[in-house]
Amino acid sequence: MEWIDISVPIRPGMISFPGDPVVLMDRPIAIADGAVCNVSRLDFGVHSGTHVDAPVHFMEGAPGVEGMAIESLVGPAWVVDATNQVGNIDIGHLDALDIPAGPRRVLFKTPNSRLWEVPTFSPNYVALTPEAAAALVSRGVVLVGADYLSIAPFGDPGPTHRTFLAAGVVILEGLDLRAVAPGPYELICLPLLIPGSDGASARAILRTDG
Repeated sequence: MEWIDISVPIRPGMISFPGDPVVLMDRPIAIADGAVCNVSRLDFGVHSGTHVDAPVHFMEGAPGVEGMAIESLVGPAWVVDATNQVGNIDIGHLDALDIPAGPRRVLFKTPNSRLWEVPTFSPNYVALTPEAAAALVSRGVVLVGADYLSIAPFGDPGPTHRTFLAAGVVILEGLDLRAVAPGPYELICLPLLIPGSDGASARAILRTDG
């Protein structure tokens, strides 16, 4: 059995989506200053690094993180080999990818994974079109994962997000799949429980019997 951490570490200076809060961290209580223990303070957006999107992120009045189904976040998953993808994934591309009919959790490994090595935000990442999102919903997918900070095309995030979120599909963004081979895994993703929040930071890991 092997465990693979596919989370992006939360740290000051990390890449953030344009307009989102940046990560700030300090230690106001420190042993070095004479305190009995160290206590750090962390300030960051709920869509920093590896995180889930709740329905209220794009639909006013919809449920927050507390309304997400735990059973969607844990279970069999398939890492899709889209490493040769050029441009956004539409229905034609989706049909050409080797995605078995069974898995209800799909994580897309694309050229985006290499963007974690770039120190600034890259707007030309691979995303899913609304039509591809609708096709995945029709297949009964309950969770979809992206290996960059958004599942949707840059500059037009609404349609893809709303297609998934309105159907109750969990969106898991900010995955690091560089060390992951395509194929079947067990996904465990536990986001912070922040009632009413439009997103939440998460620790995501994959388990394989290999």
